[in-house]
This record gives sequence, C-alpha cells and structure tokens, in this order.
Amino acid sequence: MIKKIRHTGLVVRNLSKAMAFYEALGFVLWKREIEEGDFIDTVVGIQSVKLETAKMHAKDGAMIELLEYHSHPSQKDMVNSPSNTLGCSHIAFTVGDIEETCKLVLQLGGNVVNQPAISPSGKVKVAYCHDVDGILLELVEEIV
Repeated sequence: MIKKIRHTGLVVRNLSKAMAFYEALGFVLWKREIEEGDFIDTVVGIQSVKLETAKMHAKDGAMIELLEYHSHPSQKDMVNSPSNTLGCSHIAFTVGDIEETCKLVLQLGGNVVNQPAISPSGKVKVAYCHDVDGILLELVEEIV
C-alpha cells in the first residue's frame, strides 16, 4: 500500500533552465546526477538510456524530480496543452502572493493562462500557468 507521495517527475528539455525556473519559485536543489546503466534502463523501460536528473524540494518537503533525457529525447510534445489533456493534468503549488508569482513566471519565460481568480468560497485565489517547458502549473494563494 502507498505510504506517501515521494516526488513528481517532470521531463524537461534543458535541465539547467528548468532548475533555474523552479529555484526562483523557491525550490532547493537536493541532488543532481547523471543516470545510466542496467538499473535505470530497467526502471524507465528504455535501453541504453542516459538521463540527467535534479531532485528539488519545497519548504514543506514536497519533492519534484526534473529529468532531461540526453540519449532519447521526448517523442511527444505536450507543450501548453489544455487542462483537459488525458494524463497528468497539472501540479498545484501554494504560494504566498499569487500576483507576484505570476509576474515571476512571466519574467522566467513561462506564461500565465489566466489572471488570479477568487474561488466561489472566497478562501483562495487560483491561476494556471505554464513553466519554461510548457508544463501546466496551478498557483493557489490562501486568502482566509
């Protein structure tokens, strides 16, 4: 049985660029490494794979793993796909100031899908945005 969520993996085009984006949002690098060999071939199901990973954590301990495949670039581009695309939809982050975070996303090369909207309950402001690789993120500011 599942004990907890360990991390969320995100395939990126350029690891350094993606790391800079998430560092600016407050994530801290825990480990960066090149992975290749029988073990990783077995885990990802791709033979002779070489990839570079960066594991980064938020203040609350939540972990993301950024993966750049050097030997086998992505075959499918889901950049800026709509929120109803089949598969993993988005990652939601709680932020302190949603307007400032949206500005930062734009400065870092991402884009903002919608201006922050207050939920019907009045408890949160929510905005969708895309990171530098077009991965959909949900930003949530708790206002009550």
